[in-house]
Amino acid sequence: MEITDAEFQRLVKFIYDNFGINLSAKRVLVQGRLGNMIRERGFKNYNEYIDAVMNDKSGAEITIILNKLTTNHTFFMREPEHYTFMKEVILPYMKSVCTDHVLRIWSAACSSGEEVYTIAMLMDEFFGADKANWDTRILASDISQNVIGKAKTGIYQEEGMKGLSNEWKARYFNKLSDGNFEICQAIKDEVIFKTFNLMDPMPDKYKSRPFDLIFCRNVMIYFDAPTKQALVNRFYDVLKPGGYFYIGHAESINRQETSFDYIKPAIYRRPEKQK
Repeated sequence: MEITDAEFQRLVKFIYDNFGINLSAKRVLVQGRLGNMIRERGFKNYNEYIDAVMNDKSGAEITIILNKLTTNHTFFMREPEHYTFMKEVILPYMKSVCTDHVLRIWSAACSSGEEVYTIAMLMDEFFGADKANWDTRILASDISQNVIGKAKTGIYQEEGMKGLSNEWKARYFNKLSDGNFEICQAIKDEVIFKTFNLMDPMPDKYKSRPFDLIFCRNVMIYFDAPTKQALVNRFYDVLKPGGYFYIGHAESINRQETSFDYIKPAIYRRPEKQK
């Protein structure tokens, strides 16, 4: 189904205004991913479908269109140097400064759960027998209810687990009869899932109880520069002084327009003292 110029601009504006995703140069992608679905569902044109999305109070149509227009591909231990740095630098630092034994970590675009469960397994291994003395639960959020649902089940195909050691597979997963693997309950219990739109204001509780570490990887590639900078600033506001911020290696932050300190590729830090 062909999309007219007016329909395309209307869809681009709706997605940008509500979710910060810039589709202005993605006309072929939009038509390729939505055209067949719109026709099969009986809509006469894109405008009729956009009306249905905008008028659906349940959120189901929003979930469908976002899943169609964004990519939720991920796997365990993606960008492994991030986890190495976390194990060797961030966690020892947190252990030395968090006198209340509470760590606040946020996976801000958790997709189907591989990232947040990797974080949980890493912390379990790092703290070892002392873990019972720490609150290491992780907040995991995503805009898509579908991927949140998948993440909660914690069931994965072996293909996406290639980055994990055999030791971790044996310790943290149960092999199912169909050949898939399910994350163990102890690791599932470390994660608090919620649906959250990163374009919304940060909740007051995030500001009053800021985070030690925030992952927001491979999300801002969909945003234009002003949207990305505004989001980076909001993350800065909910990080503790000395807290760390991870982005994807395909992403960057304008160092002239941020208060974050650059640490190494895709790793930033809020200064311990105000500049």
